[in-house]
Amino acid sequence: MYAIIDIETTGGNASRERITEIAIFIHDGKQVVNEYSTLVNPECKVPPFVARLTGITDEMLVNAPKFYEVARDIVEITEGCTFVAHNAAFDYSFVKQEFLNLGYKYKRPVLCTVKMSRKLLPGHKSYSLGNLCNSLGIQITSRHRAAGDALATVKLFDRLLSVDPTLNQIPTDGLHPSLDRTVFSSLPSTAGVYYFHDENAKLLYIGKSKNIHSRVLSHFHNNSTNKAIEIRSNTASISFEETGSELIALLLESDEIKKHKPLYNRLQRRTSYKYGLYSFYLQSGYHVIQIEKIKTTGKPHTVFSSFDEALVVVHELAAKYNLCQKLCGLYQNHGACFQHSVGQCSGACIGLEPADAYNSRVATALSEFHHKWSDMAIFDHGRNEDEVSVVLVENNVFAGFGWMMKEDAIYDPSHIKECITKYTDNRDVQQIIKGFLNTGKALKIIRF
Repeated sequence: MYAIIDIETTGGNASRERITEIAIFIHDGKQVVNEYSTLVNPECKVPPFVARLTGITDEMLVNAPKFYEVARDIVEITEGCTFVAHNAAFDYSFVKQEFLNLGYKYKRPVLCTVKMSRKLLPGHKSYSLGNLCNSLGIQITSRHRAAGDALATVKLFDRLLSVDPTLNQIPTDGLHPSLDRTVFSSLPSTAGVYYFHDENAKLLYIGKSKNIHSRVLSHFHNNSTNKAIEIRSNTASISFEETGSELIALLLESDEIKKHKPLYNRLQRRTSYKYGLYSFYLQSGYHVIQIEKIKTTGKPHTVFSSFDEALVVVHELAAKYNLCQKLCGLYQNHGACFQHSVGQCSGACIGLEPADAYNSRVATALSEFHHKWSDMAIFDHGRNEDEVSVVLVENNVFAGFGWMMKEDAIYDPSHIKECITKYTDNRDVQQIIKGFLNTGKALKIIRF
């Protein structure tokens, strides 16, 4: 899987300048299967000569998202991909630096179409994108704009693949001797969950993708980390389960990782949630947030695997919504909290701020852990054209998921429940569901 990328910037030095536009075309070795493009507010002025070259002006960027607002999209869409660009060192250095500015290490295998072109298409006077495409008869629309240049790089990449098809073949070195190579041709290009097993059928790794075939192939092209190389060399068999739905793939992957605890999965292996975020009202009328051990009575707003994890989240909420640290259980003393003495708390801790005003911010903060509707069915694509998938949420709790025939999808709560297989609710799946709803990708949402 390849992420063919082009960026526009405010200048040529990645440590000093910023990205103003990025375009990404996801290529599975045969065709483009996904694309993404956006202007990016660089939070600085665009030099006049750059504006003349690209046509991107300060006025165009003022309402564009900042890089931190699109960073997650870029990570997700390029996950498991090789970073491909014309003069890749330039584009990759800028993308890495933008992520470093956010405290995140962005790392992908890199492929440069300039270097590939020099090797596979020798004899050209110039290997700049414009000159090379012109000599090859590749038309570039919107030159010096990210989407136009990235699309030209896609066409150039297709040309390079036609010259050397081995660029897209499964590597033969480093594979487990028991792995049947024909399995790759049997993998579907649909959403679902895939499983890597060792020679004893023990699970090594569980993953999910909107395109199982492309995602699995990307694992076997990945030499960027020791972990990636180990997974490839130890995988003796591959299995998969189609879901049709990206949301159900995410939910199933999370549940399967917690259930089987594969060797190479780390992020979602936690299964024990010992602490919860609770809230209650004081006699004075203030809405108080408290971290407590999970209780048999009362439903927490969210749960955590450790007290330290809970503490980080509550600190973030207090800072984001200007909540009193004392009323969030973060500051223990009599009288005003320290933040009030330095002007960072409006005085709820000593009754200065009206309870209604303070409680309104607490309610907004806690809403981060609640769905828009407490009872709903989320419909998405099924495993075939005659089917739809459904995820059920009841009283803000994930109840499970299943599939039903389109013609039977009467959107009757009692009928929907017949199709649901129950799954365990936890903080991870709550975040998955909320994140999916925020994308607006659901086919239909029925509120009960």
